[in-house]
Order: sequence, then structure tokens, then C-alpha cells
Amino acid sequence: MCVHNGTHVDAPLHFIRGGKSIGEVGIEPFVGDCYVARHDGDVLARDAERILAAARSAGASERVLIAGEATLTPEGAEVFATAGIKLYGNESQTVGWGETQETVHHILLGAGLVLLEGAVLRGVEEGKYFLSAAPIYLGRCEGAPCRAYLMK
Repeated sequence: MCVHNGTHVDAPLHFIRGGKSIGEVGIEPFVGDCYVARHDGDVLARDAERILAAARSAGASERVLIAGEATLTPEGAEVFATAGIKLYGNESQTVGWGETQETVHHILLGAGLVLLEGAVLRGVEEGKYFLSAAPIYLGRCEGAPCRAYLMK
């Protein structure tokens, strides 16, 4: 099985030479308060700024999940990367899409974020939750499957 199947996390090593592996990242980015936003379509810079403002207002701006058929653009990724968040997640099996997929990974992982991809967020309302998305410990791997869940 590939470490990027199903609900999984990406460590910086996935795209960044010398980046942290799953074993080096630690547990903290994967467990704690998070904000779930709903969005369909491209996540542009203005959308990312709106989502971050809502997350800050809710007191959950370190981890951001986007529910829906969202595609993060490089401009949106820059907003999240410079905001100091620890984790970005979505329902798709990847962040970005097509020609921008690699760029979006480089922006986020290069800023030290971890990614949660393939999260199941159907029926989850926008708002603050407690996230547990601890990955399987796979040492020097670039990613790992996880069992992600949210608690109100």
C-alpha cells in the first residue's frame, strides 16, 4: 500500500529535499483545535483570507480543513503558508490540481506545514472542532495513512 492512499498525511519530506519525515514532525500538528470551512471551487487568496479570519474568530487558526470540492490555488496556499498554521487539509486526495499541484505542495510543505488529504467531511458543518489525525508512525517516510476524526 502506498502511504498516500485513503485518508493520509503528507510530511514536508514529500516534496522538500531535507524536509521533516513523518517520524520527525511529531504529533502536535495533527492533534488539536481546528476550523472546518466549506468551499467549492478554487480557493483563491481572498477565500483563504476569509477562511483564516473565521478560524481566528473561532479560536482555531492552527489547523484548517476545507470541506467540499475545493482546489487550493498557489495564491491561496501562500496565504495559509504565511499565516503560521500547522496543518491544512481537504477532502481531495491531493492539494492543488493539475499543473498547480506540485507548486501548492512546495509552498505549503516548504513552510513546514503538514497536509491532511482525503479527509471525509460530508455532513460536517463549518466551525471549530477538535481534530485527531495522528498518522501511523512510519519513521523516515514522507507520508502515512491516518484515522482522522473531529469532535465538537
